Amino acid sequence: MEKTGNIYLIGFMGVGKSTVSMQLRELLGWEEIDTDQALALKMGMGIPNIFEKYGENYFRDLETGLLKELAGQEGRVVSCGGGMILREENRSLMKQSGTVVLLRARPDTIYEHVKYGKDRPLLNGNMNVEYIGKLLQEREPYYALAKDVEVTVDGLTPRQVARQIMEAWKQG
Repeated sequence: MEKTGNIYLIGFMGVGKSTVSMQLRELLGWEEIDTDQALALKMGMGIPNIFEKYGENYFRDLETGLLKELAGQEGRVVSCGGGMILREENRSLMKQSGTVVLLRARPDTIYEHVKYGKDRPLLNGNMNVEYIGKLLQEREPYYALAKDVEVTVDGLTPRQVARQIMEAWKQG
């Protein structure tokens, strides 16, 4: 039986959601959607600018609107913005329309991935392993509620992560 629905990649910023979604696109032949890129394109400005000009709630409303559109489709690999799982409505939309895959990484791995980035509003002024660990702990209950499958990415290539996701997805 062919699996239907979407695959939603969730996890903290810097765990590799965008990179892994590109690998899954190649392996599955599905369309890939990065929600942050889609919203930036729609608004004609970067995510930090949307936060600054309109506020976080407005941005979260945009995310929910995009998820509602995606939930009516299938055969998409969706790389979700780091905070998308904070809303119960978003978690519910993802679970109803696909498989939710949590990409997990240690705080030091995440730090190595994001330390030179300037487009991470939540880390501005707090670019360190301890702060990343604190934010991860705060989000842990939301990840637990949202995920169907979990893959730890530490030490793996994006292709290896994508293959693990496909195996778990086929079995699920």
